[in-house]
Amino acid sequence: MVCFRANPSFFLLSFSAFLFISSAFGNSLLHHTRRSPEVFVGREYGGVVQWDTRRSLAEGSAGNSSLILAETRTYRKDPLDNFKRYSGGWNISNQHYWASVGLTAAPFFIIAGIWFVLFGLTLCIVCLRYCCCPRAPFGYSRACYALSLILLIFFTLSAIAGCIVLYTGQGNFHSSTTSTLEYVVNQADTIVENLRNVSGYLAAAKGVAVDSIFLPSDVRKNIDNIETKINSSASTLSQTTTDNSKSIQDGLDAVRLALIIIAAIMLFLAFLGFLFSILGLQPLVYFLVMIGWILVAGTFILCGVFLLLHNVVADTCVAMDEWVQNPTAHTALDDILPCVDNATAQETLSQSKNVTYQLVVVVDRMIINISNVNFPPIAGPLYFNQSGPLMPVLCNPFYSNLKDRQCATGEVHLNNATEVWKNYVCQVSSSGICTTPGRLTPTFYNQMAAAVNVSYGLYRYAPFLVNLEDCTFVRDTFTGISNDHCPDLRRFSAWIYVGLVVVSAAVMFSLIFWVIYGRERRHRVYTKRSTARSLDNENKAI
Repeated sequence: MVCFRANPSFFLLSFSAFLFISSAFGNSLLHHTRRSPEVFVGREYGGVVQWDTRRSLAEGSAGNSSLILAETRTYRKDPLDNFKRYSGGWNISNQHYWASVGLTAAPFFIIAGIWFVLFGLTLCIVCLRYCCCPRAPFGYSRACYALSLILLIFFTLSAIAGCIVLYTGQGNFHSSTTSTLEYVVNQADTIVENLRNVSGYLAAAKGVAVDSIFLPSDVRKNIDNIETKINSSASTLSQTTTDNSKSIQDGLDAVRLALIIIAAIMLFLAFLGFLFSILGLQPLVYFLVMIGWILVAGTFILCGVFLLLHNVVADTCVAMDEWVQNPTAHTALDDILPCVDNATAQETLSQSKNVTYQLVVVVDRMIINISNVNFPPIAGPLYFNQSGPLMPVLCNPFYSNLKDRQCATGEVHLNNATEVWKNYVCQVSSSGICTTPGRLTPTFYNQMAAAVNVSYGLYRYAPFLVNLEDCTFVRDTFTGISNDHCPDLRRFSAWIYVGLVVVSAAVMFSLIFWVIYGRERRHRVYTKRSTARSLDNENKAI
């Protein structure tokens, strides 16, 4: 019946996907993961607190707590610890985590090794047999011939289907990873933009003056200090985000190109092997078997790599879900995307509130002590013929201790004060004296409007600074990734390794049946010729 004679071979694939995982993701995260877990905020560089330092945990018992992420999912055997169960949870800086998750991909690596060794030995034995003990083909079986042809067609179609799944999966995976990367970059850009806006408002506050009344000198000095920290933090975050996003995007593009090339090569190989087998071009079939032997081993290795990637992605998504529920606990995610430096965020928030409070005080003193007082002409600079209804004072959103304050009746809010005060602006003469009823000259109005705009700008960014301080911004980012991006990442990373498995197995069996079908075809042709020759001899004898 069917004799198993195969002549496969091996050519080592470039592991672009693995290089992407180890270089793109690894390089962008190494500077976080090589820090001691006990080191928290307090590191300074040139007197400036760095924005990329690890976050200060909230005070109290929650701040000292520790949470093992994805503990149940990552409870796997650890080959570095005598195959005991790994219990450290998700932690990409832990070699035992990588060893345990890597063990999940071990079956594919083992299959690749067994295939390479056994098929290589089979190849050597078959070659020696053909070279040392050549025999004429004989023993044709119609059932064997038909079955080998049917299986050859089946595995060729399976290889084509696997290539389609692989190509589709890599396209969707690339889109999903790119979308996730863009989301994270946009979140970081939002932080940078808002920080720079706060810095701009603080800088503008130093120059605000109402009737030559400036902010107190100590407040302006504090603005200079916090500006330096904000600008340093924003620049560091912006530069780090730009560099890492470019590296990761280059890696994603490299993986996509590598997978497209692999899918194209395997599809082309399956088609050519089928065509050459049907046409009986045995030398070319043997040549393709040698190449296919190597490619199959390589694709099985890639199956393991992408299975490992799929499991890491799934672990990370579970870890994010759990961290969102416990954002103040110390976890391994602090090494990857720490909350913003608590000290800098808290100081920025405090100074923003203080500047807002002081600017409102300056404006209200102008209204109470000058605009709403009917000075006589002999009052000098304080007199500009104030008259008409009294102006409403500006609502200060904070008390002197910077606690939130509700507006009192008759006060105007920061968001509409400038519109209300337009009704109290008078027309002035060339000497700056009101010639119509009003409590403000255009010059004083412009000065007060500038102060209000700066105050409102700082007040408007206070919730953003609070979100940075209590990790809400990072928690929202993780929630967005977990809800909107993780499902696709997990699904399409699975598509890739499933596609690779189907392609590897289909091409493996295809190249076996290239040889089997070619052998049966050659025996069939030889048998027909021998039968025809025997008939001719019998006819001649008759």
